[in-house]
Amino acid sequence: MLFDAAFMGISTIHFRALSEDAPANKWLARAQHFWPAYERWYGWGGLTRRPSYLACRRHLRAHMPEIVPMYEKLTEMLGGEDSQARFLSMWTPPPFIAGCSQAIWQNPHSSHAGSNNALLRNYDFSPALLEGSLFATKWHDQQVIAMSDCIWGVLDGMNASGVAVSLSFGGRTVVGEGFGVPLILRYVLEFATSGLEAVAMLSRIPSHMSYSVTILDKTGFHAIVHLAPDRAPQVVHEKVVTNFQGEVMWLAHARATRSVERRDTLQSCLAGGASLPEVTNALMQPPVFQTSFHRGYGTLYGAVYLPEENCVDYIWPSYRWRQSLDAFVEGEVKVSYGVTYLDEMPGAEKAAVTVPSSNVGVDVSWMDDVVQPHEVVRLEVMSGAENMQFVPWEDTGYKW
Repeated sequence: MLFDAAFMGISTIHFRALSEDAPANKWLARAQHFWPAYERWYGWGGLTRRPSYLACRRHLRAHMPEIVPMYEKLTEMLGGEDSQARFLSMWTPPPFIAGCSQAIWQNPHSSHAGSNNALLRNYDFSPALLEGSLFATKWHDQQVIAMSDCIWGVLDGMNASGVAVSLSFGGRTVVGEGFGVPLILRYVLEFATSGLEAVAMLSRIPSHMSYSVTILDKTGFHAIVHLAPDRAPQVVHEKVVTNFQGEVMWLAHARATRSVERRDTLQSCLAGGASLPEVTNALMQPPVFQTSFHRGYGTLYGAVYLPEENCVDYIWPSYRWRQSLDAFVEGEVKVSYGVTYLDEMPGAEKAAVTVPSSNVGVDVSWMDDVVQPHEVVRLEVMSGAENMQFVPWEDTGYKW
């Protein structure tokens, strides 16, 4: 099954890889671009529903004092307004819910010449709500590569000490006092020098919602930390997590995002002794790869972090974009997410698949089982990205 003229992009994200050791013009341009949308989100229901500036600053100094000077610098750069200072603190922000799958791969044959450990993740969310900013920075004492969120937070990333982290929603609706998890991950990458240090940080910093953070360092140490605002952090040494913490608490969300199926698929893959390319392939196929972009649960990108090699592969169906702490390459790629149809589909199904993206009430979740990801995602290199590699689809999988 191939793309044809019936492809209809639901949304487009421009992924930009930017290198800037200290925050300057590149960071500021992206921050100013996204601030109006974040201002509307943060002010939802009125700013009186958000903590005061003094409360935000007090909690930031109490829990993450090392990052306060950078917080103050970024606040001033963005404009120094009260709402900006409160937002950038990420103390008790509005709730936000994503999908995501995470897995730890460890090579059963430790004599392997390449990486013996990898953190793999898919980020599942609405295309309209991802910044697409990939920054290589050195804001403090070590280099960091990270996919940005909330202007200076982190969805996933890795530092020069060989600590890689990523997040997924924990599948619980409880909201309480705490920080938005992207800032917690930023703090971890800025200051942790080992997986154990990362666990300790995550275990003491309050999170405003339930999230699961996966950690892998260059020694092979790994852990998953289940965060929640209403109970103590839980540290488990499992290798797979999707969108529930031990047991499913929000059944409707689990069903809508196929959370149990994704978990079971990855667990089965790892239990069967799969190679790293095989696990990567599973990441890019249903049910782990999700095509429900119109419902806010589409897979927007995948990532394979290799701390032993100081590099990461950002992946999409049929494409791999390698970045390295040692040789980061700036560039821009445009990724369009949408749907296609098959000539052999019945008329009603074909009509559903070709409905414009504005008609979000149409349920086409059945497509996850009949449409391959490379048929609903298109990637175009806009500039740079000489390190982008095409990965062909052959029979039953991508040849990573």
